[in-house]
Amino acid sequence: MTGTVYKSTGSWYTVKTDLGAFYDCRIKGKFRIKDIKSTNPIAVGDVVGFDVEKLDNKTTGIIHTIHDRENYIVRKSVNLSRQTHIIAANIDQVFLLITINNPPTLTSFIDRFLVTTQAYRIKTILVFNKMDTYDEEHVMEVKYLSSIYRKIGYECIEVSALTGKNIDHLKGLMKDKTSMFAGHSGVGKSTLVNAIEPGLNLKTKEISMQHMQGQHTTTFAEMFDLSFGAKIIDTPGIKGFGVVDMDKEEIGDYFPEFFALKHQCRFNNCLHVEEPQCAVKEALDKDEISFSRYRSYLQILEGDDEHYRTEEWMK
Repeated sequence: MTGTVYKSTGSWYTVKTDLGAFYDCRIKGKFRIKDIKSTNPIAVGDVVGFDVEKLDNKTTGIIHTIHDRENYIVRKSVNLSRQTHIIAANIDQVFLLITINNPPTLTSFIDRFLVTTQAYRIKTILVFNKMDTYDEEHVMEVKYLSSIYRKIGYECIEVSALTGKNIDHLKGLMKDKTSMFAGHSGVGKSTLVNAIEPGLNLKTKEISMQHMQGQHTTTFAEMFDLSFGAKIIDTPGIKGFGVVDMDKEEIGDYFPEFFALKHQCRFNNCLHVEEPQCAVKEALDKDEISFSRYRSYLQILEGDDEHYRTEEWMK
């Protein structure tokens, strides 16, 4: 039988067939997929082949095949730099949820996430959540960040699950697509999903005021079928986002504003750091490129996966 993985708990996988039946499945042996040393060989969104077996009057499945993926999102574990984790596979688009405070989402995190989705050609939409909680200064911060990312081609949406601001717009973008919601713990993913589809009743928790960080409410990635013809993958909160397996020469290609200027650099293999006649550095000097974006690029180039999360806002 063939089906799509809707939930992964590490050892068991919930698989839905084309006919709508759900099976709890295990893996047959160990899988290695395209040389990715991943902590999870199978991810939510994978299409798998499995055999059904009956044991002690319980019907389960054994997964024996993973079909080729159209795409996937993978990150490096910051604490275990050699380990990677596939967040989800076969996604049409990602909504990256961003909050200015409670908890803060740093531009370095946003940029690392966007580099990965750009590399795997997955459309990403930036969702500035909890707009109802912001004072004037925070609203201006949202406007400023939105201007940076809109300028380079990313759609930015201001949302509030509490007031319903732009919820219908989100639903319109999601219709007939498989969407993934991602972001730090506490940015309101589950609350927003509940606002989009109230019947799901996903668990939510309050922000820890002591550390202004979110508490994990989603333990495992899980896909849901929504009533308006959409699929959504709700994911656990991500603390850090280490970039995986990118050559230094290609990183700049995943910054759209850098890639657009690449042909104007003196050297074809320009890294935009110390080379003379670099169009990217010239644009930076003219404030045509955001300093926060360039700083993120340098951090990724230097392989600094350990310290970027502790930095303060820099613009």
